[in-house]
Amino acid sequence: MSQGKTLSDQIKMRQGWMAILAKTSTEDLEKAWAGVRDQPAFRFLRPPETGLVMVRARAGGTGTRFNLGEVTVTRCTVQIDRGSAGTAYVIGRNRRHAELAALFDGLLQDARRQPGLMEEVIRPLGSIFQRGKAISNRKVAATRVEFFTMVRGD
Repeated sequence: MSQGKTLSDQIKMRQGWMAILAKTSTEDLEKAWAGVRDQPAFRFLRPPETGLVMVRARAGGTGTRFNLGEVTVTRCTVQIDRGSAGTAYVIGRNRRHAELAALFDGLLQDARRQPGLMEEVIRPLGSIFQRGKAISNRKVAATRVEFFTMVRGD
């Protein structure tokens, strides 16, 4: 991780890039991986495997927690040669997505590679995701119906 940052800052940075990697399409990750110079050798500490995770929610967003249901998740952990261990959890059954996300996580923990990867990979992938999210939000907003209740005065 980067020198001169507090542990809390490092954790927040890692959470940010892990979220982007998990939400990015496999195709975009493949393109980004193809552009990585000096792709390192690696070995699996935990090969991609699929399982279920319980999703919890709150009634009204603030109420009592309840189990909403299960979601399929694929996880992977890789050891980069002469480097860090990278981990990824992605929704769905895409083993390659989990593998690529774990590889990028491992590379991003290298202080020498991190600035370049943040600029060349994470920021562009984050922008792609945000544009897609904005388009989706506009489509939802266009179909939103506002309900209101009129009270009769008896």
